[in-house]
Amino acid sequence: MHPDQNALITRIGPNTPCGDLLRRYWHPVALLDEFSPTQSERLARRPVKPIRILGENLVLFRDAQGDWGLIERPCPHRGADLSYGRLEPEGLRCPFHGWKFATSGQCLETPAEPAGSTLCARIKARAYPTKVQSGAVWAWLGPEGETPPAFPAFDCFTAPPSHSFAFKGLWHCNWLQAFEVGIDPAHPSFLHRYLEDAPLDAERDYGRQFRSPSAGAIDGERWPMTRVMREFTSPEIRHEAVAEGLTRVIALRRMTDALTHVRVTHAAFPATFVIPLSESITITQLHVPIDDTHTYWWSFFTSFGAPLDHDTMRAQRLACVTLPDYAPKSGAHDHWGYDPDEQRTRTYLGMGEDDINLHDQWAVESMGRIADRTREHLGTSDKVIMANRRVLLKAIETVRAGGRPPMALTADEASAYSGPDTIDCIAPAATWEQHWVQGAVAKRAGAAWREAAAPHPGAESPAKVGTAAEAST
Repeated sequence: MHPDQNALITRIGPNTPCGDLLRRYWHPVALLDEFSPTQSERLARRPVKPIRILGENLVLFRDAQGDWGLIERPCPHRGADLSYGRLEPEGLRCPFHGWKFATSGQCLETPAEPAGSTLCARIKARAYPTKVQSGAVWAWLGPEGETPPAFPAFDCFTAPPSHSFAFKGLWHCNWLQAFEVGIDPAHPSFLHRYLEDAPLDAERDYGRQFRSPSAGAIDGERWPMTRVMREFTSPEIRHEAVAEGLTRVIALRRMTDALTHVRVTHAAFPATFVIPLSESITITQLHVPIDDTHTYWWSFFTSFGAPLDHDTMRAQRLACVTLPDYAPKSGAHDHWGYDPDEQRTRTYLGMGEDDINLHDQWAVESMGRIADRTREHLGTSDKVIMANRRVLLKAIETVRAGGRPPMALTADEASAYSGPDTIDCIAPAATWEQHWVQGAVAKRAGAAWREAAAPHPGAESPAKVGTAAEAST
């Protein structure tokens, strides 16, 4: 890849081509947990939080009516930091000269001005639309005057709070390398390989999901995913467009003449992937650029079985990060916890068995803050990475030309994007396509919180793969 092209797809600040593209989508900016009295007494008392996203410094706050505001952090008067503002019932007041701003960004008062002054009526801080969804506050940073897109009807956005859970973490690297690790079907056979197998409760044993069993059995024996990944390291990788901006990724590992391991995941443009955690839980993970060299990964868990144990899931994950930034406790400063003795005897990587996110963190951070793609030598196993880069480059040009990129959906379009389904199963080699679809449909039908659904993007007859209309619920 040419250096200019690598810069084009990684630089995301204001007025950059890739930044202009990413501003066409909703991004999570804060967990609702961060404002919970049980998680942060300070933010619960004063719901004001500095936010950095897409290279911009903003401040998120909630007024006495419960409305959220996300506005530029420098005060429009003389640039003082509004994240230190006085939170009042109607809005946020700058302590420098008392200018007060509503959640809309409108200046409400300029008390140092002469009586009768109308200056405040002419002052408005740049404000961005916000939305509370799936345990997080989301923001849209697109051009003023444009209508934000609709959320797709994905399971992570439609499941009730009892069956969903959200968390985030900070990585010191560019957004694109963070996303690309998630759409790579080959890496689990190596990066996440355990040298021994052990039973697992996928919800309670955080970070060890590849120890949970694949659906199905061989001679009556359930195989943990890690055993499949360890013993069958060269998958046949397929990818296909289910709808515009939504790609199904299938990794097939032929186990015997009669049986094939099937792992089905999905990538939603521009930076989301959906993967199985277990037979009944999926993870929808987004990658949100803080700036060119820092990224938040956001995980939204959806259960099709029992309600999720929020307290346990939260405590497990908080043990691996430092607040308030959700920065990982391990990193380059401690060599990501690398242990050569463990690498010889227990894991392929040598960076622990209890936090799979640390494995991915090492992979993406050790590339450098912005990966140098001019030095890559890509192979057949990288076909999904290459396909996604082509889509990304095309989408950048679409926005440059004034067009609408993939997954910037209207309300009518969004309703057709349900699912998408995931599965990790052992299937008959001759009928694996029908087998995984039947398993995915059965999983959805068993969810108490959703009605049985007809085929949709992620669980339709393999012969029906194509447009959103063909795949709609």
